[in-house]
Amino acid sequence: MKRYQMSESLPVGLLLALAGGILDSYTYLNRGQVFATAETGNLVLLGIHLAQGELGRVLSCLFPILAFALGVLTTEGLRRRLSSGRVHWRQPILAAECLVILVVSFLPQGDLDALANVLIAFTSAIQIESFRKFAGCGCATTMCTGNLRSGTELLFHAVQDHDPTARRRGLQYYAIILLFILGAFLGVWCTEQWRGRAVLVCCGLLAVVFSAMFLKSGEEALEA
Repeated sequence: MKRYQMSESLPVGLLLALAGGILDSYTYLNRGQVFATAETGNLVLLGIHLAQGELGRVLSCLFPILAFALGVLTTEGLRRRLSSGRVHWRQPILAAECLVILVVSFLPQGDLDALANVLIAFTSAIQIESFRKFAGCGCATTMCTGNLRSGTELLFHAVQDHDPTARRRGLQYYAIILLFILGAFLGVWCTEQWRGRAVLVCCGLLAVVFSAMFLKSGEEALEA
């Protein structure tokens, strides 16, 4: 069986999906009923507001999109600089994501919701760009449309072609989706307990991932 580095193991993917679900639930419940971790909705709203001549609302959609793009550029730049270091290049990036989430948790709700959503869009890009494959499957951990398509396609081949590899990989995609849903569920409970500070739970999950990457799993990497 092919072996993978810890940062590409399924447990890490499940933890990140859990954090992704919490982030989306958090922004919807606490920051103006928006989903800040995926930009498809913002792109659609951008086109709608442009067509309706609502330039002020155009900017409210444009800023998270630009923040997401900046997050991708930042991650790629850091990856090149950190790839030769002693620690895995993803660990400092995780620390940066935690720092941004920490800042969000202290932003007052209401007037600064737009800024909070921009920062979360930035962190979402960091997470998606840094962690793109788990146990050999290309997955996203802050959105699920692609995961749903890929998982369902694989399960079709598992049934039609009696392919055990397709079945295993399809179930992995659905496990990621279920943990994302669980994260959204937990986000509601955390919001009821801590309101704007609820997002700090994501920092705890990312800290677990950060620590796990010091370990050598049974699926230790053959390549970085």
